[in-house]
Amino acid sequence: MENIKQNYNLSKIKIQSRLKDFKNLSEEEQFREFMFCLLTPQSNAQRCWNAVEELSKLKQLNEDSIFNILKTRTRFHITKTKRLLEAKNSWEKIKSQLNNKNIKELRQFVAETVNGYGLKEASHFLRNIGKSNNQIAILDRHILRNLQKNNIIKEPKVKNKKAYKEIENAFLDFADKLEIPADELDLLWWSQENGEIFK
Repeated sequence: MENIKQNYNLSKIKIQSRLKDFKNLSEEEQFREFMFCLLTPQSNAQRCWNAVEELSKLKQLNEDSIFNILKTRTRFHITKTKRLLEAKNSWEKIKSQLNNKNIKELRQFVAETVNGYGLKEASHFLRNIGKSNNQIAILDRHILRNLQKNNIIKEPKVKNKKAYKEIENAFLDFADKLEIPADELDLLWWSQENGEIFK
């Protein structure tokens, strides 16, 4: 635990600055994060963000233009092309709920409303627009591996929604013991594995 705290203190200012950026996004930038989190499952985050930047240059999203951008940047690009075509409609539903202060209720609504989102993607999206408030976790591989490494969980797998919430609570409890906000611990572990503080 002391090693984690030492590493955190070295990166704390940059991590907090990145999280502050997330809280100050325009609606257009929030929609980019919304698209980004549709693309990230089982794909490289940086390449997915590059795809979002290319998509943002298009005057109109249509199947061919989306497909051509995604085919070299994400896995499952056919499925993700279809999901992005639906994104504008689901975004309109999501926008109206973003002021809900009950973060877990909001996440559940997002996960159920957006085709392509589960608890992890909904958590990722809400964190990336500054709405997670250290109350939810993005149970990606970097968090699961670190939880296993610190003997918090036995195996780095999430088998179902019930397991997701149990592991999430274990992560939040561990962050509390470390006295590191959960959102900041997430970015710390991600940056340690990937070499930068990203998303």
